[in-house]
Amino acid sequence: MTKRFSILSSTLLLAGLLVMTSCDKDDEKAYANVLVTHASPDAPGVDLLIDNVKQNTVALLYPTNTGYLQAEAGTRNFKVNVAGTTTTVINADLDLEKDLNYSVFAIDSVSKISAIAFEDNLASPASGKAHVRFLHLSPNAPAVDVAVASSGAVVFGDVSFKEGTAFTPLDAGTYNLDVRVAGTSTVALVLPAITLQAGKIYTVFAKGFLGGTGIQALGAEIIVNN
Repeated sequence: MTKRFSILSSTLLLAGLLVMTSCDKDDEKAYANVLVTHASPDAPGVDLLIDNVKQNTVALLYPTNTGYLQAEAGTRNFKVNVAGTTTTVINADLDLEKDLNYSVFAIDSVSKISAIAFEDNLASPASGKAHVRFLHLSPNAPAVDVAVASSGAVVFGDVSFKEGTAFTPLDAGTYNLDVRVAGTSTVALVLPAITLQAGKIYTVFAKGFLGGTGIQALGAEIIVNN
């Protein structure tokens, strides 16, 4: 399930390296886990404030993530500032439920920057399996299919920008994958030698711009969720 922030303002994005304190917590409080990824290709580093408390010591840069960090359950206010400044570019609330896991992504270009959140199902894979999902976070790329290169078998079909699939069980092993324009054999991106370990949970997301260069080139990033 996808949850969207209620964005009050946006020009740049997203969150700095979250350093959420875990000591001296009230044992009776309930917590959720939040992973934040900077997936806006042309946005600079940013700082994050949760309930008006700055969480990071180092700006979060594209396309890195924080790993899972604990946040108190309930409605939390997220403010995003341009790194090293007091200029708030995002002011948003996100409802966090007890014991659930969330991935939050900064997406789109700077001029259209926004944030999107996904609930993460981290149930353990069956023996010999890995769980994988695909998120389309490339702002100007068309809808895509993700297929096994050797057989052409479609693993994830017709995924558009801002959409994501459920975690899907796949046999552990090494895969060569093609990201194709949806419904065609046109390969937009080759993902060679993707190794999936048994018992692991992965998020693969399309990043960058179609036709982009350097760090902003169309590509993919892999997050290990467990």
